[in-house]
Amino acid sequence: MSFRIDKDSIGDIQVPKDSYYGPFTARALKQYIVTGQKSHINLVRAFVMIKKSAALANMELKVLDKEIGNAIVTTCDEVLAGRFMEEFVIESINSGAGTAFNMNTNEVIANRALEIIGKNKGEYNIISPNDHVNMSQSSNDTFPTAMNIAILINANLMIYSLDKLLDSLEKKAKQFSNIIKIGRTHLMDAIPVTLGIEFEEYVFSIKRAKESIISAKEKLEFIGIGGTAVGTGANTPNGYKEKVVNHLAEISGLNLKASGNLFYSLQSKYDIVNFSSSLRNLSLELIKMANDLRLMASGPIAGLGEILIPAVHAGSSIMPGKVNPSLAECLNMICFDVIGRDHSVALAAQAGQFELNVMLPSMLKNILDSTDMFINFLPIFASNFIKGIQPNIEKLRNQVERSPILITLLNPYIGYLKAAEIYKESLKTGKGIKELVLDKKLMKEDELNNILSNEKILEAIR
Repeated sequence: MSFRIDKDSIGDIQVPKDSYYGPFTARALKQYIVTGQKSHINLVRAFVMIKKSAALANMELKVLDKEIGNAIVTTCDEVLAGRFMEEFVIESINSGAGTAFNMNTNEVIANRALEIIGKNKGEYNIISPNDHVNMSQSSNDTFPTAMNIAILINANLMIYSLDKLLDSLEKKAKQFSNIIKIGRTHLMDAIPVTLGIEFEEYVFSIKRAKESIISAKEKLEFIGIGGTAVGTGANTPNGYKEKVVNHLAEISGLNLKASGNLFYSLQSKYDIVNFSSSLRNLSLELIKMANDLRLMASGPIAGLGEILIPAVHAGSSIMPGKVNPSLAECLNMICFDVIGRDHSVALAAQAGQFELNVMLPSMLKNILDSTDMFINFLPIFASNFIKGIQPNIEKLRNQVERSPILITLLNPYIGYLKAAEIYKESLKTGKGIKELVLDKKLMKEDELNNILSNEKILEAIR
């Protein structure tokens, strides 16, 4: 590999000759060897949108030379079109406040802009990563702003994936609306419900979680760009904040608005934590649903065996024919990971001091990783697991007919104490509720059959 010599405030350093990144990035690459993962593509895109917006605002306010500004804008458009992505080499967890990533972005844009105007990479006296690409900005306001934008992009994709799951669950709720089964409380038999009712509850709870995600997402639309180092807006021209926010909203296609308090946007990560917690709360509902489905599918002989699940692959390397709820297990593990990441976000959020929270890269990585998992997996879970669930009709019917808990429906006719006696006798003798009630002449057969008919049970539980 051949090198060029770049110079920054620390001094000279070798940089790979063909690289678009520069001296700050070259130094940082030797320090931040953490995950082996580059920064998220939506963080790259968010940062480049900010750089383009800043250049446009600075040109309009006549503080940035138009030739330089236009070269910056052209470079940003190239990156947003997918070019030079390999040049964003700083890891997702890097320096406090993401300074290393901000400078990686500044250097790539500066060096490509130099090429556009016919100059060589590294001629920073002509186009500077700091003085021109980073004009009117600081890592302290660009990274929090880019965080919000990257999360908003991922959140919109995640909501689309969540809707795929909701659609599948709603279809199952309708399909199973008349399928009676034994309900359970404390894991013990309770009065009958329908399989459809159980799926309707999953839909309702996940929709509630979705509403919280949307509400939390909307708070992230308020951005702190223009606050520069500590929120004062130092080194920005008059009118800059309004212009840069307007350009950023137009370029990103997001409903971005200026923060009501720039100091808040740099110091507090309440809005980030709020969004992260909405992902945690969704995870709790998904875990409960996944566990219910795993229990209902258990067996099929020695377990509940109430539903039949699709085989997505062999369930065992040694037991032929075994079908496991593998996708529900995978969903569980994803949700466990999201919950753990939310705890990490919480720790990072409370670790900020005075005018800046510097733990930003960790928070962002955790939230983007969590939303990525949901984006990728929820449509698979919907189409390959939920869609294929079928009721085990015979098993469900047999459980309902044999369950002593049916006596609960007779409470209004024979009384609680007599019903309790019948229940205990049914468990002890194995005789059915109908048989015992008729033997004891507590009710007439036609009346009993009517009360315990499918139609009456469905009427009672709806």
